[in-house]
Amino acid sequence: MAPRAPQLPPRGLARRLALLIASPRLVLLACVFLTVLGLFGVRLYQLQVREADYWMAQAQEQRARLVRLPAPRGLIYGRDGELLVRNVPAFQVAVIPALLPEEDLEREAVLRRLAALLDLPYTRSEPAPSANPGRWLERRLTGSLPQPDAPPGLREMVEKAERIAPYEPLVVARKVDREIALIIAQGEGLTFPGVRVGVVSRRQYPYGSLVAQLVGYLGAIPAAEAEAYADQGYDPTTDRIGYAGIEASFEDWLKGKPGQRFQEEDVVGRLVRVLGEEQPPVPGHNVYLTIDLKLQQVVQDALWRGMTRPNVNSRRGVVIVMNPQTGEVLAMVSLPTYDNNLFAQGISPEVLQRLQDDPHRPLLNHAVFDELPPGSIFKIIPAAAALQEGVLTSRTRLHCPGTIVVPNKYYPNDPGRAQPFHCWLRSGHGWLDIVHGLAHSCDIFFYQVGGGLEEADFEGLGLERMTDYARLFGLGEPTGIELPLEAAGLVPTARWKRLTIGENWSTGDTYNLSIGQGYLLVTPLQMLNMMAATANGGILYRPQIVHHITDAGGNVVQPFRPEIIRTLPISPENWTLIHEGLEGAVAYGTATRGQVDGVRVAGKTGTAQFCDDIAQQMGICGTGLAQPTHAWFIAFAPVEAPEIAVIVFIYNGGEGSVAAVPVAQEVLDWYFHGRSTAARP
Repeated sequence: MAPRAPQLPPRGLARRLALLIASPRLVLLACVFLTVLGLFGVRLYQLQVREADYWMAQAQEQRARLVRLPAPRGLIYGRDGELLVRNVPAFQVAVIPALLPEEDLEREAVLRRLAALLDLPYTRSEPAPSANPGRWLERRLTGSLPQPDAPPGLREMVEKAERIAPYEPLVVARKVDREIALIIAQGEGLTFPGVRVGVVSRRQYPYGSLVAQLVGYLGAIPAAEAEAYADQGYDPTTDRIGYAGIEASFEDWLKGKPGQRFQEEDVVGRLVRVLGEEQPPVPGHNVYLTIDLKLQQVVQDALWRGMTRPNVNSRRGVVIVMNPQTGEVLAMVSLPTYDNNLFAQGISPEVLQRLQDDPHRPLLNHAVFDELPPGSIFKIIPAAAALQEGVLTSRTRLHCPGTIVVPNKYYPNDPGRAQPFHCWLRSGHGWLDIVHGLAHSCDIFFYQVGGGLEEADFEGLGLERMTDYARLFGLGEPTGIELPLEAAGLVPTARWKRLTIGENWSTGDTYNLSIGQGYLLVTPLQMLNMMAATANGGILYRPQIVHHITDAGGNVVQPFRPEIIRTLPISPENWTLIHEGLEGAVAYGTATRGQVDGVRVAGKTGTAQFCDDIAQQMGICGTGLAQPTHAWFIAFAPVEAPEIAVIVFIYNGGEGSVAAVPVAQEVLDWYFHGRSTAARP
């Protein structure tokens, strides 16, 4: 048998397999590789077959988005249909952080180009190109800026938004110039990826300062209230709300209802197509005011002339005109005022600070906000109360010697502790009945009407009855007019004085209250409403400044209806006596400057002493009769069929007969002679 040939090492593939089998490490590595490959295969099968529907839905959600469609805000009109506010288009620029370039240098380049075009600082440490911080006021007011003067730069804003909501548009500039907006829009996706230009609506106020105190303005939603407004359907980042006037008090009527649209977008956020049916927005309702713009202009001009006369030189004043038969406010002017277009266009910090620092507060409507001593225009109330309560009759006569002295009840035998009370006419008016007491505005007559006089054996009304009638006339509570920040005023009582000042009520306090001084505080609107009730025979209407409301199609959804607060318990005979006294004030008494040719005018002057914080800063507060005085005048006409009531208040104006009466006369003269009867409201 031949010998066996020796075995040779395997060659090629066979040799490599043999080596692989012979090496445990290589076997282990191969197993791991095959296992991983198998797992990838299984996962790929799950994604492409078993979970295909789920991931298709996720992809659809990423490219489809529910878009909120803002509603056009309702408009505000004057009495005769004049447009007091309109919506005009404006450009705004927003950044979507997630769509900005991922590369840091590219992202910085985009934001720097954008900051330069919008005149914004790129970072907090770098000023805006023009160093103008005005564009940042809105954020400063809403509390989203830190307290240091340097506002956050564009980079900080984007970084903060990226952490919170990277796919939500961050509005970085509003009211952008059209040319700048077009440059940015043309570069969307190329020069400015992640940047969007949108067209929004902003308010424009054609009549500006003439009706700014009534119409108001819009502002950003405060950061502290963003969540609450979001729950009501607002978008806190883009929506604006009313901050004053009708814009604020009728916010719910004006705002409208936003719509929505489900849309498909491409990778850079551009609209591809609308998915499903779009829900269009519902425009806000339109509000029509009772204000007669022609009369409003006449009133403003007359008040300005009255305040700036050389012998007056006042910084603050109010004139209101009302229809006493319905409570409609036909004109309401408060000076100083402001232009609400400043807020619509983007007010600068310097201008806003100047408005806020003005001690006479032009941003506030002094017709409803100021609480003031009324002086002698208040005398109508104790007159009506005394007649109705039987304290006075048409035949009652009281004597005015010029000065009366009230003994101190704790030291009745000490003349040095007695308190003198003077009439404005130091020589006295002599014997007066109620008609002439009103016509000549005799202080001592009304001291006795309110607080009595022991030496004359005349009891008087007393504090309780006088304050009861003051409340019946609407004092001590807001009138309810459709304007924000209306004050209630103050009708003082003995209990109020004990709790507030820690002193007992005295006869002197009652005397002061009888002539509208002391602790009594009123608003100009309250006193005009009191005069309107006097004119119409005792019906106290709620003042109204909104005539009706319509929807966007012009259909009336809320008509005007006069609203009666109460009917005063005063007899027609007593009203007649009061009308005679007030007409006598204009015919031969303290208000003869208020006469209008061919028209019977009834009125009452007031000169009210005061000493507030402004007077103290000016150093004009004196003692006793040396105090500065506000000038008042209220009137209605014609006496036989009243159709207009007017009040004039001039801060630190001096005598009402000198400063306030001529203003009212100018308004009344224009009302009755400056236009035809058919043109009157």
